[in-house]
Amino acid sequence: MGEKRKNERMLVHIAGSRSMIWNLAKNDLRKKFAGSAFGIFWAFVQPVITVLLYWFVFEKGLNSKATDLRTGLPIPFVLWLMAGLIPWFYFQEAVNGGTGVLVEYSYLVKKVVFRIEILPIVKIVSSLFTHLFFVVFAVALFSCMGFYPDLYLLQVVYYTFCMILFTTGIVYMTSAVNVFFRDMKEVAAIVLQIGMWVTPIMWSFETMTSIPEWAASLLRLNPMYYIIAGYRDALIHKAGFWEHPYLTLSFWLFTGVSLLFGRFVFQRLRPHFADVL
Repeated sequence: MGEKRKNERMLVHIAGSRSMIWNLAKNDLRKKFAGSAFGIFWAFVQPVITVLLYWFVFEKGLNSKATDLRTGLPIPFVLWLMAGLIPWFYFQEAVNGGTGVLVEYSYLVKKVVFRIEILPIVKIVSSLFTHLFFVVFAVALFSCMGFYPDLYLLQVVYYTFCMILFTTGIVYMTSAVNVFFRDMKEVAAIVLQIGMWVTPIMWSFETMTSIPEWAASLLRLNPMYYIIAGYRDALIHKAGFWEHPYLTLSFWLFTGVSLLFGRFVFQRLRPHFADVL
């Protein structure tokens, strides 16, 4: 019962600090590019260049192809690639930024009256700004290439919500550990780098026939696989999340565990943050 009350109190504090979170998130986004000539413009340039680079290497260099799982018809590889990279960009930025947030805002952590549990949320919201821009950009590009939005597109809202919750659990844990083990940020970056290639973003299970079935089943348990496959279902394959009940169940079980564990680690280490920082 005590843990339940702590969870409820934490949610109430976060909900009551909506305005502060919003303002801190906007300031955080501006601060990243303060002093640069083009400012926030750079937040959008790097992901676009990354998409174009991967598209050139994999389609033009390695002759990679993509097909619609519903019809079996070929689709532009750049669209398939973008649908996978957009959610990963958000996850990567939120985890990288969120891991170091308590150190970055150490002057707020030391304030007795400040609710430090909102700081990881600030990074999650800050990363959401560029993510929403790229979702709109992707929908426009899909429309220009003949893939017009329909009701399945609404699932992007659902999968974004899924991604935010999963990321929140991860960031609460990594941000707390990073206060005491500053190498945590580098560890998180390496894990993200590995995760990008383990998650089927540039490749698919349909084309990688050499992967044993047991290994494919294990890789599908990756929560980010559920998110990325979901974005592609919403934008390309026109499939509903209810068509994958076992994947949906496993994702929510994993996300629930990550949220509980992340909050547990954060609350246990929280009393010592100010002493270390």
